[in-house]
Amino acid sequence: MIKNFEPRLYQQTIFNTCTSKNTLVVLPTGMGKTNIFLMLAAHRLKLYPKSKILFIGPTRPLIDQYLDVFKRHFTIEEDQMAVFTGYVKPEKRAELWKTARIIFSTPQGLENDVISNRISLEDVSLLGVDEAHRATGDYAYVWLSQQYVKRAKYSRILALTASPGSEIEKIEEICRNLSIEQIEVRTDQDADVRQYIQEIKIDWVKVKLPAIFKEIQKHLALFIKDRTGKLKKWGVLHRKDYQLKFVNKTDLLKLQAELRGRAAQGGRDFTIWRSISVLAEIMKIQHAIELLETQGIVALHAYFEKLQKDAVSGKTKAIKNLVKDINYRSALIKTERLFEEKIQHPKMIELKRIIREEIGNNKDLKLLIFNQYRDNAVNIVRELNTIPDIRAQLFVGQTKKGETGLTQKEQKEVLDKFRQGTFNILVATSVGEEGLDVPKVPLVIFYEPIPSAIRTIQRRGRTGRHESGKVIVLMALETRDVGYKWSAHHKEKRMYRTLDKIKKKLGIKFSTPPTLERYAKKEEEKFKVIVDHREKGSQVIKELIELGIKIYLEKLDHADYLLSSRVGVEFKTNEDFVNSLIDGRLLQQMRELKENFERPLVIVEGEEDIYAIRNVHPNSIRGMLATISISYGIPIIFTKNSKDTASFLKIVAKREQEDEGSDFTPHTTKREMSLKDWQEYIISALPGVGSTLARPLLREFKSVKNIINADHEDLQKVGKIGPIKAKKIKDVVDKDYEI
Repeated sequence: MIKNFEPRLYQQTIFNTCTSKNTLVVLPTGMGKTNIFLMLAAHRLKLYPKSKILFIGPTRPLIDQYLDVFKRHFTIEEDQMAVFTGYVKPEKRAELWKTARIIFSTPQGLENDVISNRISLEDVSLLGVDEAHRATGDYAYVWLSQQYVKRAKYSRILALTASPGSEIEKIEEICRNLSIEQIEVRTDQDADVRQYIQEIKIDWVKVKLPAIFKEIQKHLALFIKDRTGKLKKWGVLHRKDYQLKFVNKTDLLKLQAELRGRAAQGGRDFTIWRSISVLAEIMKIQHAIELLETQGIVALHAYFEKLQKDAVSGKTKAIKNLVKDINYRSALIKTERLFEEKIQHPKMIELKRIIREEIGNNKDLKLLIFNQYRDNAVNIVRELNTIPDIRAQLFVGQTKKGETGLTQKEQKEVLDKFRQGTFNILVATSVGEEGLDVPKVPLVIFYEPIPSAIRTIQRRGRTGRHESGKVIVLMALETRDVGYKWSAHHKEKRMYRTLDKIKKKLGIKFSTPPTLERYAKKEEEKFKVIVDHREKGSQVIKELIELGIKIYLEKLDHADYLLSSRVGVEFKTNEDFVNSLIDGRLLQQMRELKENFERPLVIVEGEEDIYAIRNVHPNSIRGMLATISISYGIPIIFTKNSKDTASFLKIVAKREQEDEGSDFTPHTTKREMSLKDWQEYIISALPGVGSTLARPLLREFKSVKNIINADHEDLQKVGKIGPIKAKKIKDVVDKDYEI
């Protein structure tokens, strides 16, 4: 089935392992991982002619690359191959699945298809997982792979990556999640690979921050010194914390969470809440320092502008305090002056020099520039396009709030134009790091070092794929650039040491291979749960499927889960519960839940302390819990995680459907409102009343009629109804209706 392709020796060796075991293949970038999958696909189709082959990858541009490889090297009609992405409607995917033999798909849409029973994995004889280092946590790879192993008649998994990470625990997690039974590792030092490795020369271009940058840096450092001094004085920090903290954002967030937990348990409120706010200030200034040191004035100025706007329009105390600080204001004034003078980071100056030199030597040269921050990448494109003969183009991920972005379709178009020579420079953020086969890019430039070994390897792997390449890394001395350089260096060294250890453990199985006995306890799907289609990515749904519950995704207006004709469930994580309290959504959702279901239910999921999530006073959260459970009479169930939530939903669904049956639909669940409900509903619609004041009014006046007939003075006998609110109510009741 294979044409125009001669496998290399190491590919044949790896292929031999893959034919008999679920295998994780770790190969340097550009060494033909996709071709190993190609060989295995042909082998599996020969063994099982009526089966299907499925290859999943994280992005649409990567999916298109897989398709191109198979078009070039696989003897199969094009109409027997299909591409599944978010741009293909679910109904079309279901139709294509029936006829296609080889399917290339992004994981998220495919996951929804499996959940909705639009497609079946039963006849798939090979699952390929590219960029397999993503198969951790709740990423869609994990659940899809586990479902595949359980459902397929002839399962085989081939997982591919260039950099699985530096921690042995993470690699073993990947192996467990993908049911890996064997690992095939090759490094660029292995004899059977070395002859195919293209030389990559790495140059570190070091620059010094100018004195004016260091002045801004000094003001920001003084800000942090002042704030850490306060925390030390308040007893929040110990001496070792004072010396070593505030470099790692994770440490700061952890300390914040600890303080919120203490506040919820009745700690000294002023000191603790003030400390939480100060930590938020420190994190914002740490980010400002990073932008100054590694990116430049344009990026820092944009960030300061955002802080200024947030201080005026927002309610966050940390930002309001921050912008009043003398050191912050001094840094802001100097930044604004440098921005007006168009002073550039020495990296930008050096980058433009390098570009002029490289393009001057070779007009046909294509090169790739990586930048950590989207806003600065936009600035780099703008600056480079002022140079003659330069045609730079931005390559970023999908649009985020307030930022420039590209859809996956637009990303593909940009890559195609880059290949064709429409652009000669691509300026990319992290979206360009992973797996993109952009031919003949002899030069890759890092605008900054990054502390991740995986991302460093992925960036570097964009060159030297077909011929020797060169990497230039810009680094500002005496900044965090230096720390990031050594962090990535040590992690990469550790990764190779870890891989060596794993190569010695090849005889040890990382997971139990699938057997019929392993899944014998899976229950028959006797009960169903109707789920709002917006919850389709929820881990709870996947756990319900594991428990043998049949899932139906539909549009639900007033609940997240329907368990019977009378039980509607509003589901919240701890964080979402607090956020919806802050933005005012929660009470309206509770009102609608109460109005539409005879047995409403709220589930709040999470192991973290609900009082430690946001800067919200614990009594506000307690008050809302009391309102939901007492005023609305809606039970609140707290669960630890998605497994716990799914188990509880199953028990309720089982109890309900054993009595009533499972033939309910979203249209049969409308609750019949009682007389009391209608009375509260009518009065709550009056201006300024709502559900909070409807009950006190009815208790005072006994009937809707008496409330309507009451005068201004009588209405004001009820607490929280003053002259203005009383007048608005009487205007609605007494004034003529105007057409």
